Amino acid sequence: MKQRYAVIGAGWAGCAAAMELARAGHSVTVFEAARTLGGRARRVERESTILDNGQHILLGAYTETLRLIKLAGQDPAELILTLPLQMRYPAGSGGMDFIAPRLPAPLHLAWALLRAKGLLRADKLALMRFSTAMRWMGWQLYNDCTVSELLQRFDQTERLNQLMWHPLCLAALNTPPERASARVFINVLRDSLGASRRRASDMLIPKANLTSLLPDAASRYIAQHGGEVRTGAKVAVLQALSDSRWQLDDGESFDGVIVATSSVQAASLLQGLQDPRLDDVITKMQAFTPEAISTCYLQYDASLRLDLPFYALVDAPQQQHWGQFVFDRGQLDASQAGLLAVVISASGPAAEQGHSPLAQAIAAQLAQVLQRPALAQPLWTQLITEKRATFACTPNQARPGNASGMPGLLLAGDYTANEDRTQDYPATIESAVRSGVAAARGIITGKVAK
Repeated sequence: MKQRYAVIGAGWAGCAAAMELARAGHSVTVFEAARTLGGRARRVERESTILDNGQHILLGAYTETLRLIKLAGQDPAELILTLPLQMRYPAGSGGMDFIAPRLPAPLHLAWALLRAKGLLRADKLALMRFSTAMRWMGWQLYNDCTVSELLQRFDQTERLNQLMWHPLCLAALNTPPERASARVFINVLRDSLGASRRRASDMLIPKANLTSLLPDAASRYIAQHGGEVRTGAKVAVLQALSDSRWQLDDGESFDGVIVATSSVQAASLLQGLQDPRLDDVITKMQAFTPEAISTCYLQYDASLRLDLPFYALVDAPQQQHWGQFVFDRGQLDASQAGLLAVVISASGPAAEQGHSPLAQAIAAQLAQVLQRPALAQPLWTQLITEKRATFACTPNQARPGNASGMPGLLLAGDYTANEDRTQDYPATIESAVRSGVAAARGIITGKVAK
């Protein structure tokens, strides 16, 4: 039977939920408070240039994200640069050069490790020991601990931690290893490094801005299937009706509602219902600690081009080296020639430096590690800090499922738990999309992860 559903929030979780509902033949209305779709992964305009509020790397393991991009009529090959798994630092910067060839898994990783430069024999043996142990364990960790404790348990070397595990943990979980969940980190490694398909470990860098990659296309898909996306439409009040339907503050009623906002906004909205059945999920959402991500854009002359589309950087805050990855946007989009994007995950301490001092420090870092003195003087800089980009992904974290506790009211977002808790992901685009799809299917079938 065709039902009428409301989705509150048009971030990646909300777009995924709405697309899945529309695909199943239901009537969907999406309410988005902002004017731009995408939530915490969206486009912004600065210095007359279209940027993103954060530079992202996706993975080949992001199967649901790629499925929906295709479902929305988009061609991932045109919108995304696909690169083999790699961790490559600028030559002479004290890093390493690790790149996986296009061989079947897991041979591609063995070959990459054999040919890796900048790692000592002890480092390579430690990495082999860790990978072998994880495969023997089935990439499962039943007793959670911090990533740092996990690495210490498997005798990972200081250099390998600095150049491989530390940046991977920050990039995937946006949480420092000494506080990050080892179980969730292993889940990400399992679906990328440990996958049976080599392509699962590929690194996918969006060429298009994040809003056009999926949210805008999702809006078109929803409209084509009889639904509607309303921007500038904030929902402040929810009300449960006596006939099991739901009413929004504008008086419209729906057979079900999916709340796909941030956990902070979702908790506030649910509190207004004053129903004790919601107490557990509200408590869990309020317990999350936010983590920031900063992206510093630096514009240079259009003739500037790096040797690679992106490099890893050795972050050393004590030396004012805050940058962790640098991307050459000109190699992704010809209209952005000369534009570099430098990412700082878990960027709270860095952001405290202030926009101008932090941008100057990053420019100086680039000039030094890339051995190009001219990089110290960009034409302009733009620092974008998403203060609540993710939650701190800590060990044994209590996360709500898609179920809210009330029939017909579901949650979707990168903070929700998978039905099988051993499969939980950190706060990524893929986890948001998976949650949105699960919420849509749950509201249709009545089978919801609690």
